[in-house]
Amino acid sequence: MLSLITEYPAFFTATNLDWKALLKPDKYKDIIISSLRFLVNAKRVKIFAFVIMRNHIHLIWQMMPDHGPDAVQRDFLKYTAQRIRKTCSVSIQTCCSTLKLTQRTGNTNFGRETH
Repeated sequence: MLSLITEYPAFFTATNLDWKALLKPDKYKDIIISSLRFLVNAKRVKIFAFVIMRNHIHLIWQMMPDHGPDAVQRDFLKYTAQRIRKTCSVSIQTCCSTLKLTQRTGNTNFGRETH
């Protein structure tokens, strides 16, 4: 069956809460790259370009057929935040003080913005 492209390439920005420099260490950049690689291998997105800054990321990506942007963005941000938080719990003194954790849910709170 032929799948029609319903999404066009889009610019996406995800920022850390309060623009904190959480992504400065390479190990956190590697988590983002690994997550993007998974999305590509799972045929959920096509990545045209990305840049990882110390406090935010930019992507130009396209959702593949049957994968809506809201679900892909949600899964990407949630998975990435959980992996970074898990990595932080191993070395609590170096990074977790820069994260703002919500007390009720224990979720890592990253801001996000799309264009």
